[in-house]
Amino acid sequence: MGRGDLSDQEWARLEPRLPTNVGRGGRWKSHRRVINRILFRKRTGIPWRDLPARFGKWKTVHDRHRRWSGDGTWERILRAIHADADAAGRIDWSMVSVDSTSCRAHQHAAGARAEVSRIPGRAGQPVEHRADEALGRSRGGLTCKIHLAGEGGRRPLAFLITPGQWGDAPQMIPTLERIRVPRTSGGRPRTRPDHVGGDKAYSSRQNRRYLRRRQIKHTIPERMDQRADRQRRGSAGGRPPGFDKAIYKRRNEVERTFNALKCFRAVATRFDKRAYVFHGTVTVASLRLWLRS
Repeated sequence: MGRGDLSDQEWARLEPRLPTNVGRGGRWKSHRRVINRILFRKRTGIPWRDLPARFGKWKTVHDRHRRWSGDGTWERILRAIHADADAAGRIDWSMVSVDSTSCRAHQHAAGARAEVSRIPGRAGQPVEHRADEALGRSRGGLTCKIHLAGEGGRRPLAFLITPGQWGDAPQMIPTLERIRVPRTSGGRPRTRPDHVGGDKAYSSRQNRRYLRRRQIKHTIPERMDQRADRQRRGSAGGRPPGFDKAIYKRRNEVERTFNALKCFRAVATRFDKRAYVFHGTVTVASLRLWLRS
């Protein structure tokens, strides 16, 4: 077993969730070998064509990752792992923190073709296709942003990829809406945490109204300009939002989650041209964190 490869215990948890050979056509190459090669590329960030010769054909590894990113296979596997972890009581729902991080885009991430990309051998466009390819331009060059909701155990529950110049507050609701943890015993998936935390960037009336409507407790500090406007309006401005300093200290958990994700060089720096492929890259990194003990 090479450095960073799946251990026997991790593989035992992952293998039942992988696609099987059905229908016509050639058989899949060994899933374990191909996934270990994909993890090697995510960890090192090297170009696909530069994969060591001992890994076999680079195109086999690249096509498997691209296909599973496009048809949502990686996402389904991650949700299945979420369901197993929730059934075992390994998801800390007591505090879910929301935050974002910017990822510099390599020059090779630019220049995607204008037409809609297609999944090889499949009809329709990829699940996570974006017309803007989630690339934004700033003074530092091309960037993209990962908006993430992390649970108390410092692992990702849901995330969203956007261009780097997009604000944080408007993306809080779409990120929380992506939390869907299936229940192994049946019934509706769990989508509501006990508590949500965020920094001042997420302080908006729309976000607070959304959380109150869903009966989710939240700890988000009020921005100075919002506080001044509320005080200026007097009694019409309403009561100040509640804030618990002790709970707010747990916001470091989502920062540590980003730190673990960015240990993968292909996440810290985006090399993928297509947004759906980069979404698959972040999903694989998240899956790796959940498989660890």
